[in-house]
Amino acid sequence: MALPTAASELVRYELRGPVAILTMDNPPVNVVTAGVLERLVARLAEVEAEPAARVVVLASASAKAFGAGANIKEMAELGPAEAARHGGRGQAATVALERLPMPVIAAVNGSALGGGCELALACDLIIASEDARFGQPEINLGLMPGWGGTQRLPRWVGPSQARYWIMTGRSVSAKEAEAMGLVLKVVPPPQLLESAIALAEELAGKSSTALAAAKFAINHAIAPGADAALAYELELWHGLFATPDQKEGMKAFLEKRSWSPATRPRPGPSGKAKN
Repeated sequence: MALPTAASELVRYELRGPVAILTMDNPPVNVVTAGVLERLVARLAEVEAEPAARVVVLASASAKAFGAGANIKEMAELGPAEAARHGGRGQAATVALERLPMPVIAAVNGSALGGGCELALACDLIIASEDARFGQPEINLGLMPGWGGTQRLPRWVGPSQARYWIMTGRSVSAKEAEAMGLVLKVVPPPQLLESAIALAEELAGKSSTALAAAKFAINHAIAPGADAALAYELELWHGLFATPDQKEGMKAFLEKRSWSPATRPRPGPSGKAKN
């Protein structure tokens, strides 16, 4: 049986009966670094190898955020090849959540933005606290989602809302996300973890083989070409790391100043600026 581990391990693992609780713990706001991604994938492998585990709850140790996006410092100077490797880490984590042969419930509090939102989107069910906010603000950095967000968000909220989220960088409240079908239930913050565990325990009483089969069948129904779609997303995402907008957008973010690419000439079909 896996036991609770030190917070320094980035993703803590506790087995509570048949429920595996994975708690992301990267203070102060759970920025989703390369280390968090790699540790999450390793923890999911541990859970899959644990015979007693039947359902997973993915939670946060931070009172402020489920996941406050990717580490911009880590990404700002990446070129396309390095970005492809980093994007591959993000996609590996979201695919591991999506393809784990047991249900995964996200217990989302505070900010779930960028990569944090993409982790939640890869789970099977989402319970949110009243203070939760969801969003894909990458456009404000000269980027787009690259860890599966362009593929999974339309399945959750529909193409129109997904375009609006991604193209404006807006975030939405837990109640708005519930109305769109992204969130199963909204609860007061003190009840979040126990509500997720209660649902996990209910699911744990079902046939584990039937649950896995149902999960895979549903995923296949809504995304039969998932591998090719994710590869296309990653190709577009890492290509943006060769653009001036990405460099300036991330630099402005780190320097805490405003930035707008509105005055920059729009690239033509060949990537050259139009006059």
